[in-house]
Amino acid sequence: MRILIDIGHPAHVQLFKNFAWEMEKREHKVLFTTRDKEMTVYLLKQYGFEYLSLGKHYKTLKGKIWGLIKYDFLMYNVARKFKPDIFLSAGSVYAAHVVFLFRKPHISLEDTGNMEQIRLYKPFTKIILTSYSFHRNLGKKQIRYGGYHELAYLHPNWFKPNPDILDILGVSKDEKYVIMRFVSWSASHDVGHSGLSLEMKRRAVKELSKYAKVFISSEEELSDDLKPYQIKIPPEKMPDALYYATLYIGEGATMASECAMLGTPAIYINPLPAGTIEDQENYGLLFHYKEATDISEKANELLSIPDIKQEWQKRRQKMLTEKIDVTAFMVWFVENYPESVQVMRENPVETQKQFL
Repeated sequence: MRILIDIGHPAHVQLFKNFAWEMEKREHKVLFTTRDKEMTVYLLKQYGFEYLSLGKHYKTLKGKIWGLIKYDFLMYNVARKFKPDIFLSAGSVYAAHVVFLFRKPHISLEDTGNMEQIRLYKPFTKIILTSYSFHRNLGKKQIRYGGYHELAYLHPNWFKPNPDILDILGVSKDEKYVIMRFVSWSASHDVGHSGLSLEMKRRAVKELSKYAKVFISSEEELSDDLKPYQIKIPPEKMPDALYYATLYIGEGATMASECAMLGTPAIYINPLPAGTIEDQENYGLLFHYKEATDISEKANELLSIPDIKQEWQKRRQKMLTEKIDVTAFMVWFVENYPESVQVMRENPVETQKQFL
């Protein structure tokens, strides 16, 4: 089987990496396509995948419209040469448009619920895989499963934390540290929204520094006074840093969800609703604030809880007993496609027990 996977975000590399390695072990051919956004190319290189970059990522609305035409054309040329049997993505409009021309199936793994994007790819997509906690009904093409994107790479079957990250960060084994994440608010689903102001960020860092060491991950350049807090580790080591962190505070949903998978308390600040975030909040793994408010009081409360990491690991274990190994599910679903579609429609509960 020849599989083309289109990547739109660094998190998508993580989502598909174990799937790709496993499929390659089974002698399937995998090719990634991407745009030069943040660390996507770096991660694809780091993991040793065969990939093609289609050019720079556009941030403006005008650029995104031009990119829709440009990347459709470039993706078509790649597919014409690679001759994939199946296309995979996490909501790629470009992959969906091109498969229509090649009459091949496109399977999308969806978790953001960005309807502007979904409307562009859904008509050309065979199957849309979503978590049970996904808050939208996408019709007959939707198949729900009992997991989250982040469990494709942070499930214990695939992820083992490396304590060497503590030496890289310069923190001792018992030292508390907090990771903060600021996003650029330039994605299409971010239009009309904003996050923490610079003053809020400064105030939070000052307050948190009284109780723990602070590290900042940011999509945009930090102000001069916050630059000393910028985390300086290879991107592929971020899950290790999140695992050993005492607390996460940020505007990024992916990192918040990653912390939930790892058993690290998380404060997520974003006005946009997300079913997966709500589900993880129900497990008591994170706290969702929809307004860019002062979260120092909640952060201080969590940092003062004795043995908080042990408590969150218990909550994590409860969650894991009820969620599947998403990578194992993906491998089964793609290798057995299209029969797997009918199986999941007829008996989803029994089918997924093999992936618990």
